Amino acid sequence: MVHKAKSDQESAELFVKLLGEKVRELRVEKGLSQEKLGELAELNSNYIGQIERGEKSISVFTLKKIANGLSLSLEEVYRRIDPASHTDALEEVVALMLTRPEREHKKILALLKAAFEWKEDSN
Repeated sequence: MVHKAKSDQESAELFVKLLGEKVRELRVEKGLSQEKLGELAELNSNYIGQIERGEKSISVFTLKKIANGLSLSLEEVYRRIDPASHTDALEEVVALMLTRPEREHKKILALLKAAFEWKEDSN
């Protein structure tokens, strides 16, 4: 039983590090400093740094605040932290969209719509 607890502890520590790395990736993708994300998420920027370094295990509520600060849904953040081992085409499109800044989403949608219209016209 002690061995299991140690294994669980190690798994938890690895997950906290992974979570921190993903928060940092998302923050950098959004072009935000730790200070700005802290301000948007209503969290101390030092705390953001500790999270990113994997030094702090956070609550779901804190992750929700971070997601809000990143202008992402909690679901989008979860998908980045723990992506499904399999994906279909729709999930791939969503994953690609998530890597792009939000300001580009309408342009990408317009391109998709144009591609569908072109396909219909060519049939």
